Amino acid sequence: MIKTEKLSKSFGSLQAVNEVSLKISDNSIFGLAGTNGAGKSTLLRMLAGVLKQDSGTIFIDNKPVYENPTIKEEIFFLPDVAYFFQNATMKETSGCIDTGNLFRYYRKYDRERFHKLASNLGLDEKRKISTFSKGMKRQAALILGICSGTKYLFCDETFDGLDPVMRQAAKSILAYEVSEREFTPIIASHNLRELEDICDHVGLLHKGGVLLSKDVEDMKLHIHKVQCVIPDEKAEEELLQELDVMQYEKRLSLLTMVVKGEREEIMRKINNRKPLFAEAIPLTLEEIFISETE
Repeated sequence: MIKTEKLSKSFGSLQAVNEVSLKISDNSIFGLAGTNGAGKSTLLRMLAGVLKQDSGTIFIDNKPVYENPTIKEEIFFLPDVAYFFQNATMKETSGCIDTGNLFRYYRKYDRERFHKLASNLGLDEKRKISTFSKGMKRQAALILGICSGTKYLFCDETFDGLDPVMRQAAKSILAYEVSEREFTPIIASHNLRELEDICDHVGLLHKGGVLLSKDVEDMKLHIHKVQCVIPDEKAEEELLQELDVMQYEKRLSLLTMVVKGEREEIMRKINNRKPLFAEAIPLTLEEIFISETE
């Protein structure tokens, strides 16, 4: 388990992360979402022990992470721009982890699985990685991280640059790993549509702080988008006061609202106003995030 308590980090006058408290359970895919500059990359670097926090605590499996080699053996960090050795091929990079100095950190590295995944994704192991496209470099970095055998994989904008087919393939690989072994990936992205169909839990960051951290299904069950037409303006005003409305707009006679609460209770209160039309529409994570930030 990963646990942070009032975690903060500043760069001069810039407050990158501000008192972030999170709990990330084992064997789940955690999505770290937020606007550009929300502090996602800085938070991941602190979780990986690359940066030291100014204040607050980070515990991974009940141990501090910074300058702790024992914990870092269980972490593979993929930054938004992955670094590869100059002129190295996929095969040479894999061999460096397998037989070189990196092996003492990644003792569970699975060479056979690396070859299999590289082949399945169509990555030529004899080709220099520097000649790969942006998306191919992302794929190469991801399978190296997965095959390292670590318990935790921290991914910063992992799906950026991948085409739809490769994006789905990457998600399938991550989901398979979680189901087969003790594995907890954290995926940071500003694109919530990329996280929606794979993550079990999502934390929303905004301006360095946490807006919310909830189970994806639970979040969707308690925030709803509804549309209705209520002919009586007074009844409509009463409804807006009675419901826990996060956001609403009215176009002609159609009232559209984003509301917190149980779906049945929300629809009951709407139907009490004798609407000419009323329906609930599924909300995307993107719409939930926009509503929360506003």
